[in-house]
Amino acid sequence: MSLSIRPLATESIEWDAFVRSTPGGSPFHLVAWKQAVEASFGHRPHYLMAIGAHGIEGVLPLFEVRGLLGGRGLISVPYGVYGGICARSAESRQLLLDHAGQLAREMGASYVELRHRAGQELDLPTKSLYVTFARPITADEEENLMAIPRKQRRMTRQGAKHGLRGELGMQHLEAFYEVYAHSVHALGSPVFPRRLFTAIAQEFGKECELLTIWKDGRVLAGVLTLLYEDQALPYYGGALREAFPYAINDFMYWELMCHVAHAGYRVFDFGRSREGTGPYNFKRHWGFEPQPLPYQEACSLCSDSPAGSGAHPLSPLTWTDHEHPDARPLAPHDAATPRQ
Repeated sequence: MSLSIRPLATESIEWDAFVRSTPGGSPFHLVAWKQAVEASFGHRPHYLMAIGAHGIEGVLPLFEVRGLLGGRGLISVPYGVYGGICARSAESRQLLLDHAGQLAREMGASYVELRHRAGQELDLPTKSLYVTFARPITADEEENLMAIPRKQRRMTRQGAKHGLRGELGMQHLEAFYEVYAHSVHALGSPVFPRRLFTAIAQEFGKECELLTIWKDGRVLAGVLTLLYEDQALPYYGGALREAFPYAINDFMYWELMCHVAHAGYRVFDFGRSREGTGPYNFKRHWGFEPQPLPYQEACSLCSDSPAGSGAHPLSPLTWTDHEHPDARPLAPHDAATPRQ
C-alpha cells in the first residue's frame, strides 16, 4: 500500500469520522480536543494523517509543549488520558511514528510521548505508571447497582438521606468551576484555568455533560463528563470537603451512571489512576478492575536523548502527573492534580 503523511488542514470531518470508526480512537483524538487545548493553552498542534488510495489510514494528534525547566517535547495528547496513534495497519502506524520522530528532530524535541490505551505493537519503551478503569453497564439500573460491592452499594444511598440531589446542565458551569478550583487548591495543586472548561463545553457540545450535586440551594460537587460513541467518561470533578460525610462522591457517580445508562451509553470509563492513590482505591471499591495503560515514549527517535533510554527530565509523566495518595477521591481521572 502506498501511503503518505500529511498535516491536518481542512479535513476535520474526515479526521473525526476515521477516529470514531477505528479501534483505539477516543474523545482526545477528536478535533474538539485539539480546539479546546489550543484555545486554552496556546500549544502548537501537529496533527498527522497517513493517507492511502482510499483516504485516511491512520492519524496521530500531537502537541508541542515546553517543560518547566525549558526544552520541548511532543505529546499525544496533553491534558488527555488517552491518545497516541490511531491506525488501521502496522504500515500506517510505523509511518506515523517515523514522521513523529522526524518532526521531533527538526524542532529539537527531547521526547515524543504516546498515551496509548492499548498496545500498538511498536518497539518502544513503555511506562507503567497508570492504570485505567472501565466496565460495561446496562439499561437495567438494578443490574448496575448489584455490580457494585455491597459496602459501597450502601454508600450510594447515603447522599439521598442527607438531602443531596443532582441536576444536569451547563448553566451551572460557573458554580461547578468554583467547587472544582476549591477542591484542587485544597490539595495544594495549581488549578486549570476557567477557559479550559468553557472551551471543552463549547467544542464538544452535546457530547459533554455537567452533573452538579446540590444541598440546601448550594452546589457541593460536580463532574464534567465526555460522551464518546457508547462510552461515558467522567473527566473533571470535585467536591467540597464539608460534603464528604454525606458520601457525596458515591452519590454523584451513581447518579451519573444511572443517567448515562438510561441515555444508552454502555461503557462507564472511570479513568486513570496510579496504584495506591485515593482515586485508585475508590474505583476498586466500586468493583472496577484496573487495566494497565501502555504509555510509550519515543525518546530514541530524538536527537538529544540516549537511544532507548525511555526517560528524560522534562516529561509531563514525571513533573506534572504528581498524585496525592492521602487525598479523598475528588475526580475520576485523578484530574484534581494538574497534568499535561
